[in-house]
Amino acid sequence: MKPFLDNNFLLETKTAEQLYHEHAAKMPVIDFHNHLPTQDIADNKQFENITQAWLGGDHYKWRAMRANGVNEKYITGDASDYKKFEKWAETVPYTLRNPLYHWTHLELQRYFGITDLLNPKSAKAIYDKTSELFATEEYRVKGLLQKMNVVVACTTDDPIDNLEHHKACVNSSKTKVLPTWRPDKAFAVDNVATYNQYLDKLAEAADTHISTYENLLNALRKRQQYFADNGCVLSDHGIEEFAVADYTENEIENIFAKARTRISLTDIEVKKFKSAVLFELCKMNHEKGWVQQFHIGPIRNNNTRLFKKLGADTGFDSIGDMNFAASLSKFLDRLDSEDKLAKTILYNINPKDNEMIATMCGNFQDGSVAGKIQFGSGWWFLDQKDGMEKQMNALSTLGLLSRFVGMLTDSRSFLSFPRHEYFRRILCNLLGNDIENGLIPNDMQLVGQMVENICYNNSKEYFGF
Repeated sequence: MKPFLDNNFLLETKTAEQLYHEHAAKMPVIDFHNHLPTQDIADNKQFENITQAWLGGDHYKWRAMRANGVNEKYITGDASDYKKFEKWAETVPYTLRNPLYHWTHLELQRYFGITDLLNPKSAKAIYDKTSELFATEEYRVKGLLQKMNVVVACTTDDPIDNLEHHKACVNSSKTKVLPTWRPDKAFAVDNVATYNQYLDKLAEAADTHISTYENLLNALRKRQQYFADNGCVLSDHGIEEFAVADYTENEIENIFAKARTRISLTDIEVKKFKSAVLFELCKMNHEKGWVQQFHIGPIRNNNTRLFKKLGADTGFDSIGDMNFAASLSKFLDRLDSEDKLAKTILYNINPKDNEMIATMCGNFQDGSVAGKIQFGSGWWFLDQKDGMEKQMNALSTLGLLSRFVGMLTDSRSFLSFPRHEYFRRILCNLLGNDIENGLIPNDMQLVGQMVENICYNNSKEYFGF
């Protein structure tokens, strides 16, 4: 019987162990998509305790606590930090076979050297031990990033953001902290009142007026250049349904004018406008030489009652069941036809779309860049062992796993970086088992280099870091 979470955790063969310990483990971390609060890095924040670092925004844990019958007071409410941690400790034993059980104990081990299992009996000692460590200089935010050898962290930022905290990090952090352009609100015309409020903020940030559609595009170009001047090389788009509609420029100008005068739009007008703006944004990405990311398919804010009470990103999103192959193909083909298709990463949240995405990527590889169109790693509900294995198997079967840019955290927590280790162990186990079963050669130079590339080298080259 193998011990739980030992040095060879998730590694089922001697070959997998060799691949991980001699190749994967030594590679630095490029985390090219996360939601870390940049101010905390700039300020080198010092958490008072593990609750603040661990539970203050982690909707994975919040969902588990709710499922375990924990009152919202101890999740997002006004209970003390220790009481919240205590309720999480009570929940952890019930997360067996959920990736949270692995992540929780990996993080306790890697950051704090704690090998005890978290449960109600161990909660007080673990809380006290971690609180002592958080009081030291080494456990400030920048130290936490250095512990996991994070060399690049790309946050997620709106075009109106002034990026002051990214600027503050330039010479003060060993981790390169870069913004990612997330302009989704620029085409969120579903609610014209909210949209106009956003346009006013965008106009102020761009130091211009926005009264026409062309004004909007010019404001976005100005802000994109500002992001580029501050180190940005990535864009990101969250797409619930990949809406693609035919339109004319005159139609879009009229739709924008209608929205700007706060007249509600029809469904087809919304669809046409979103199609047009996203297409223009992607052309801008190509002109800048940026990588563009598309996170496709979640249904957000399902619980209306609790969304109204707690807001977005609090644990009420789920996997959607959309069929978007045709619309995605049409969108990518239009960009490619105009020679405006940038390097692109596609992430799906429904595992039924794995093979579709893997084959879609192959349609638009053009030989200009190795792995130009990427099938992104298992995302959100799929960034666990089963989800990552299925994603890599689909990519291996229908594309080139060797050109894969690998893992990201998509996290709001500074304690989430052992997820890169989790991914690397799963990758090495997959390849190690293949070697043991005679499915790929027992060539450590060949396969070991493949592992190092997926863990670090591919993303470094792909993004130009």
